[in-house]
Amino acid sequence: MFDRPKGKRADFYTMTDKRITIDYIEYAAVGEMEPLDQELVAAALEARAGSYSPYSKFRVGAALRLVDGTIVKGANQENIAYPSGLCAERTAMFAAGANYPGVAFDTLAVAGGNGAEVCEMPAAPCGACRQVMAEYQKLFDRPLKVILIGTHAIYKFSKVDDILPLIFDSLTLS
Repeated sequence: MFDRPKGKRADFYTMTDKRITIDYIEYAAVGEMEPLDQELVAAALEARAGSYSPYSKFRVGAALRLVDGTIVKGANQENIAYPSGLCAERTAMFAAGANYPGVAFDTLAVAGGNGAEVCEMPAAPCGACRQVMAEYQKLFDRPLKVILIGTHAIYKFSKVDDILPLIFDSLTLS
């Protein structure tokens, strides 16, 4: 732990307990969701078919709705020369960025599971994917909603901050 420097009073330092809370909606079934979200969930589930995952056998699909209504799909792509593969979330976001430059992202849905099975509880994106989501959210200056899909629960977050508290965006480049 940190000791106070010699000569400093004990009351000079103060510690405060803080708490970070997140808000999200939990659905028990896809049918409870708004039609646009149902469509995006279906697209993420379909995107799993494009997964190339011969090593982990964990197939992930992502579907990204742009603000103009376009849906861009992505799937995880593994490579024997690990870590040369890429997650489903980033394949969808990078494809959207390359093919629809300047079109803001609205909602990203993600579904993962072993083989043909989808996880009972939602699989969460890795840290790298969360950071890329945060970058695009900042780029477009609008919240990016995130839907995580499981067979027993579906979580919907209103912004990336709720799945990545304390986002790294402090670097100032000139």
